[in-house]
Amino acid sequence: MSTKARYTHDEIGKGKPGFSKTRSIIEAAFYGNNVIEVVNLKQAYELAKNSPGAIVTDMPVYRGEEFGLKKDTKVLLFNDGSVTGRCAAARRIAGSPNVDTNDLDLKVMDAIYDTRKKTMYHAEVYIGLDPEFMVKAHLLIPEGEENILYSWMLNFQYESDEYNKMYKKSRAIGSESDIYIFSDPQWSHPEHPLGLTYFNTQTNCAALLGMRYFGEHKKGTLTIAWAIANRNGYASCHGGQKEYRLSPNHSYVASFFGLSGSGKSTLTHAVHNNKYDITVLHDDAFIINTETGSSIAMEPTYFDKTSDYPTGCEDNRYLLTAQNCSATRDDKGDVVLVTEDIRNGNGRAIKSKLWSPNRVDKIESPVNGIFWIMKDPTIPPIIKVNGSHLAAVMGATLATKRTNAERLAPGVDPNRLVVEPYANPFRTYPLVDDYNKFRSLVKDRHVECYILNTGDFMGKDITPGVTLSVLEQIVEGNAQLKPWGPFSNMETIEVEGYVPDFDDETYVNTLKARMTERLNFIFEKDTQDGGYNALPTEAKEALAKVISEAHNHVK
Repeated sequence: MSTKARYTHDEIGKGKPGFSKTRSIIEAAFYGNNVIEVVNLKQAYELAKNSPGAIVTDMPVYRGEEFGLKKDTKVLLFNDGSVTGRCAAARRIAGSPNVDTNDLDLKVMDAIYDTRKKTMYHAEVYIGLDPEFMVKAHLLIPEGEENILYSWMLNFQYESDEYNKMYKKSRAIGSESDIYIFSDPQWSHPEHPLGLTYFNTQTNCAALLGMRYFGEHKKGTLTIAWAIANRNGYASCHGGQKEYRLSPNHSYVASFFGLSGSGKSTLTHAVHNNKYDITVLHDDAFIINTETGSSIAMEPTYFDKTSDYPTGCEDNRYLLTAQNCSATRDDKGDVVLVTEDIRNGNGRAIKSKLWSPNRVDKIESPVNGIFWIMKDPTIPPIIKVNGSHLAAVMGATLATKRTNAERLAPGVDPNRLVVEPYANPFRTYPLVDDYNKFRSLVKDRHVECYILNTGDFMGKDITPGVTLSVLEQIVEGNAQLKPWGPFSNMETIEVEGYVPDFDDETYVNTLKARMTERLNFIFEKDTQDGGYNALPTEAKEALAKVISEAHNHVK
């Protein structure tokens, strides 16, 4: 078994793996006499369908019987009130500076105590879809929240006969224990007006309190699984990956890293006018083995925005559940979804694995290229970054814009460009761990590194066609790379209309300012939170060299 759920008496006790204070508080709740086991998707569907507030559409689940549902299963819609996105401000991570675990543990104790008179549901899933890496996760959630539970079981891998057999044969991952997550979406506390998501990833447990939005449960679970992967020789990736098979003996594996709305899903699923034989690993969550370069998908389905998929869109035939959308009756009298973010921003749906007919759960071929997707107007459509230190630190300073997938604390400017290292706001371990993993991939496994700008270049929008064109040139190996201005470690493909003018002092100074912002971000990590996320000197030197070369150019 990959993770451990049962222990001999000698393995149980203080200081032993799987027996921290927080975990002991959370795990015990799963064995209460108010707990009902939810053993399969059919049972979960019936519970969700009959849960107060659920909307049973007349849209059939396509080929649902192939993944554990009845043939007549319908797409369910559930809306979360005014909360339609994740909330980073609610996150607390044990082991991080200024996190009072004693206070939080007491709050979790009380939260669990307060659910003792409620019926609680316990479900189990697998995360990681290959015997090389599979972990088991448990969710405990109150009656009335059945739609979250059902979507959670759909989002990850439910315990089918096939995957149960696979799990029994899977490789044990160190002394890692199963993941246990306690959730009470109706919890409230005056000290946590936005709710509380409390993680103890060292012992694979979490409490999600006051969180109605399903995305908190999806990413909260992945947060712990990614931490397990990080401890055991994998680079944890919030991104997408695909393999282009160019000939029987030659392929190119590309990994795309970007936040919601950056285009990572679009690039991952792009078919390029069927020019290539393409397989897709996933568009949101995977891990890379740093020794072999192979990659494993963490989940089978897709939690996708519905804004680009209008009612009647062919892609909607693959929907399983929907969140934060509206509904109406069509001309046949059937209840159907109203999407396109008419009700609110960040409407979401879970799509089945069948949406991508070329899906695989593991790509054995080693990764060839890493693409940091940014929205920085000083960067042309594509830049190749040479050198492992610069490649890794550019990922650590990935610049983007906020989207409506995030619920912001009061006073936070939603329009300000932000830096989100490796496009992963769900990291629960020091930033240097990711830095070292990606540096190693570039240095030791000779993985190429690129920056794709999918926003605008100095006010001119970069179209999807431009992005796909430069990507195809890289994949096919016929890109005409030229030095990017004065920079010794960066190259570019010159695209008409997006060629930087390095004789324009305003442009160079703007570019230099953006690079300086990145360097300042890294320097801030030296003192912020006691240096918890500090990066080595080499990272700062790599950025400082870029700034120096820009500065010397305009002297």
